[in-house]
Amino acid sequence: MERRMDQTEIFKGRGATRNPPSRFDQTVSEPVDDGWAVDGDPDDDFFPRIAPATQFLPDQTRQIIAKNASPDIPFEQSINPYKGCEHGCVYCYARPTHAYLDLSPGLDFETKIFFKTDPVKRLKEALDKPGYEPKTIAFGTNTDPYQPGERRFRITRQLLETLLEYRHPVSIVTKGGLILRDLDVLSALAEEGLVSVAISITTLDSTLKTKLEPRTASPGARLKAVKELSNAGVPVGVMMAPVIPFLNDGEIESIVDRSMEAGAFGVNYVMIRLPLEVADLFDAWLKEHYPLKADRILERIRDLRGGALYRSRFGERMRGTGVYADLIAKRFEVALRAHGVTGTERVDLATDRFRAKQKQFELF
Repeated sequence: MERRMDQTEIFKGRGATRNPPSRFDQTVSEPVDDGWAVDGDPDDDFFPRIAPATQFLPDQTRQIIAKNASPDIPFEQSINPYKGCEHGCVYCYARPTHAYLDLSPGLDFETKIFFKTDPVKRLKEALDKPGYEPKTIAFGTNTDPYQPGERRFRITRQLLETLLEYRHPVSIVTKGGLILRDLDVLSALAEEGLVSVAISITTLDSTLKTKLEPRTASPGARLKAVKELSNAGVPVGVMMAPVIPFLNDGEIESIVDRSMEAGAFGVNYVMIRLPLEVADLFDAWLKEHYPLKADRILERIRDLRGGALYRSRFGERMRGTGVYADLIAKRFEVALRAHGVTGTERVDLATDRFRAKQKQFELF
C-alpha cells in the first residue's frame, strides 16, 4: 500500500507541503488511522513519515523541440531536458503539467523527475530536417535545465555542445549554480553571438530561499554565476521571478543593485502566477510557513488578478494589473534607471551562422 501524502507536512529539502492527486485521477486513496497504531503513535508501518526520495525516470523522447505561439513569450521554440524539477520551488507554474503523467503537482513534481532519452540524436534529427529554420531555442522555460539531476545525466551540456556544433542560437534561464560547469561551452557560444543567459534571483534572504526554493543555489551562488558569466563574455541578465507581495517585494531595489554590480546587462521580473493546483499548494505552504501573513498575501494577489488568484490572459499574466502592479513596475523602472538601464534590454542572437548537416543522397 502506497501512502499518498495529501495532508500538510514539511519535509526537509522539499518545497510542497502536500501531494494532492492528479486532477485526472478517477480514484483517490487517503491514509486513515485504523486504530492499530502502537502506543498511540498515529504513524504505523504503512504510513511512515519519511521524506520522499527522488526518482529519475526515462522520458521516451520522439520530438525534443517544443513549439510556442503565445504572444507574450519572447521565443518560438524551446527544450526542457527534464519534466518535473527537484529544485522544489513551491510557486512553480509548471507543477500542473505532472497531472498529465497521472502524478501529483505537489511532492511528485519535485521527486519524480523524467529525463529526455537520446537527446543528442533527437536534436540532430530536428536540426537536420530539410527546410529547418534556425530560431533561438529557449532552455528553462518550464523546468530548470540545471537542476540537481543534471550533474548525473549531463543532458543540458550534451544539448549545448550539439547547438555549438551546429552554430545554433540558445537562451537559458536557470536558478542553478551548476551552469558554471559549462562555462567553456557557453563562452564558445558567446564568441559566435549564439547565447544569452538569465539567472533567476527571487530573494537575497537565505532563510526565505530555503523555504521557497529548497534545492536551488544560494543567493550568493547565483550572484557569483552572474559575475563569472559576465567576466567570461557571456551576456547575462537577471530575472526576479516571481515577485510575491509582502514576501520578497521589499527586495526589489537590493536585487537590482546587486545584480547590476555583478555584471548583469539588465533585470526583469515576473509577478507570481498560481494556475490550477499551484494555488492550493501555495496557500498550504503560506499557512504552514507564514501563517500571520498568509491572508494578506493572498488578498493582494487577488487584487493583481481581478479578484481571482490567477488569470491567464495574455499581456496580463506576467505582470498583473491594478495599482500594486503599477507600483512594482515603477519601482523597477526607478531602480534600473539608477544604473543607466531601462529594463527593456535584449540580446539579439545570430541565426545566420547555422550549419545544417542534412544527408546528401547519392543519385546512383
